Amino acid sequence: MSTATNNKQTLSFQAEVTQLLHLMINSLYSNKEIFLRELISNASDAADKLRFEALANPTVYENDSDLKVWVELNKDARTITIRDNGIGMNMDEVIKNLGTIAKSGTKEFLSKLTGDRAKDSQLIGQFGVGFYSAFIVADEVEVTSRHANDNVENGVRWKSTGNGEYEIENISKTTRGTEVVLHLKPNEEQFLNSWHVRHVITKYSDHISLPIVMAKENNTEETDKEKDSTIIEVPEEEVINRAIAVWALPKQNIKDDQYIELYKHIAHDFEEPLTWTHNKVEGKLEYITLLYIPKRAPFDLYHVAKPKGLKLYVKRVFIMDDAEQFLPLYLRFVRGIVDSNDLPLNVSREILQHSDVTASIRSGVVKRVLEMLESMAEKDSTKYLVFWKEFGQVLKEGPAEDFSNREKIAKLLRFSSTYLDNTQQDVSLDNYIERLKPEQENIYYVTADSFNTVKASPHLEIFRKKDIEVLLLSDRIDEWMMSHLTEYNGKKFKSIAKGDLELGKLEDEQSQKNQQQLSEEFKDLIADLKKELGEHVKDVRITVRLTDSPACIVTDQNDVTPQMERILRAAGQVVPKTKPILEINPKHTTITNLCNLKSKNPKKFTDLCFVLLDQAILIEGGQLEDPAMFAKRFNNLMLDLVF
Repeated sequence: MSTATNNKQTLSFQAEVTQLLHLMINSLYSNKEIFLRELISNASDAADKLRFEALANPTVYENDSDLKVWVELNKDARTITIRDNGIGMNMDEVIKNLGTIAKSGTKEFLSKLTGDRAKDSQLIGQFGVGFYSAFIVADEVEVTSRHANDNVENGVRWKSTGNGEYEIENISKTTRGTEVVLHLKPNEEQFLNSWHVRHVITKYSDHISLPIVMAKENNTEETDKEKDSTIIEVPEEEVINRAIAVWALPKQNIKDDQYIELYKHIAHDFEEPLTWTHNKVEGKLEYITLLYIPKRAPFDLYHVAKPKGLKLYVKRVFIMDDAEQFLPLYLRFVRGIVDSNDLPLNVSREILQHSDVTASIRSGVVKRVLEMLESMAEKDSTKYLVFWKEFGQVLKEGPAEDFSNREKIAKLLRFSSTYLDNTQQDVSLDNYIERLKPEQENIYYVTADSFNTVKASPHLEIFRKKDIEVLLLSDRIDEWMMSHLTEYNGKKFKSIAKGDLELGKLEDEQSQKNQQQLSEEFKDLIADLKKELGEHVKDVRITVRLTDSPACIVTDQNDVTPQMERILRAAGQVVPKTKPILEINPKHTTITNLCNLKSKNPKKFTDLCFVLLDQAILIEGGQLEDPAMFAKRFNNLMLDLVF
């Protein structure tokens, strides 16, 4: 029961809420019934939070520990009500939870919406609509709530038609918890049909471990004497869902539909998961894990402040959402549940951080996830590529973060390569090793800032000529990842753009002798180039890695690459400028013509020296220190050609 105590005030929604409401109502018209799942899920979460708070303060139960969710239909008033006796909300919480979207990256998410209903529906599903889904079927929503252990006079009533504003006022509310009343739109009579609502509840919320109750059907009787007027009310309730912890059941007793609906509940996702694994561990420790891989990446996957982690239960009692201590960052896309019999009920995030039990469970969770991904990759490569497209760049963080599982993570990585020369990252390291040349000792790779840049890299020329496969790495994370991957399956990783070209047994003795002879033949030109370029380069030398290009730049074996420099600077670190090594192709006409140019036209020689260096930097995706001077020198050379 509730009565008004203070004058109401009218407030405006956060701009993003108004935009989301408009787009959501127009995008999710074909899946209206999900509002019931979302509101029941919120009520269940409120009950879980009350239980957790009661561990330290039992008085929050207010002599009512029988937690439920009630769903009530009123055909005359055309309303459907979802009511709980969970934790409830105070005035500030109502404004925060119902008037704003407290999610990082909200504006970025909204900017991705296209107006295409099908595409927007998927995006909104990734974002999670929660409470706002009520407006899909209702033209007015009224919420009353009171926080547990708060004064009766501190209840709150919130009301809105979803048109940009809402009314809010203090009320007296004798019971704790939250009640959401939906005034249904015309043509939504299906949600006043008790059997239809029951069907929706069992379809989406059967797994909820809290009783969901409705008035019992056929709970009215008519007397024989006055069938048309005498109604005897029988206030009976019945539980609609099974109200059991699905994850605690034996796997053989759980249907796929139950796994899927539980996922949608805990992940607030519209789509089915890509795969899942359910395990019970018994022995020194006893715990259950149910881990899911989503089909799509959430819009805020790369936001640092995004809540991440697993739902934690202790002996079936909810403890916390987003327990991040059980997952490393590179597996932050995993959703699911951990239910432990060994952690204390009053466990805090700080205790979790330093608990040996947590460390053991975390190790087990990581092992299960990596095994699940490996199994998917082996049994269904098409499904795995769906996963890789969504989460591959996150998984690439693994080698730097998880040394002990580096080999397992490396097995899961996928790359583009010169084998097919396309952008699709579908080459595993095992695929690469299967195609190794008989004498090949290294796994060769090259990095750049874009696929077009890396595919056209002059460093590939000798490898293409000898038909040696090279991995093409163009994701921003790749350079960082490769700095932590040294070898796989006994084969060392070798960047073809760092240090001397090392083909090992793939290079014959004659090639080595030819390079020595060319170095001697072009020693004067090399000396002149070093003098002209001065402090702009670390060294100038002859190379056999080029077949078509006149020159390229490489990084010394122990120096930071230009790509890594840019990554570190973007992260705010001070990085000394690395000088490149200029390698020249002695068989290219431009280089042979340079030999006699200095004595004939010193200025043109200088211009050409710097143009060679600058174009080599540009081809690698680098930035010039003085673009204007490059343009001037290039124009001078063009004028000489024309006139």
